[in-house]
Amino acid sequence: MDTRIEINPKVCHGKPVIKGTRVLVSNILGALGAGDSVEEILEDYPNIKREDIKAALTFGSQLAQFEELPYEATVL
Repeated sequence: MDTRIEINPKVCHGKPVIKGTRVLVSNILGALGAGDSVEEILEDYPNIKREDIKAALTFGSQLAQFEELPYEATVL
């Protein structure tokens, strides 16, 4: 796992965050998915850096590669 991402049960209920912040990785990924630019995200979260956004993307990509996901998938 990237050193920019932290999972600590005492921070945001153990959800992945940008280390040293309470910015959830899921919020960054959600913003990107909604069409926000990197610049917009950096404006919304001034305590993170461009490299943190890249780390969040990498984390999401790695998570998607698990053979078993923690929820039941539905085939459409």
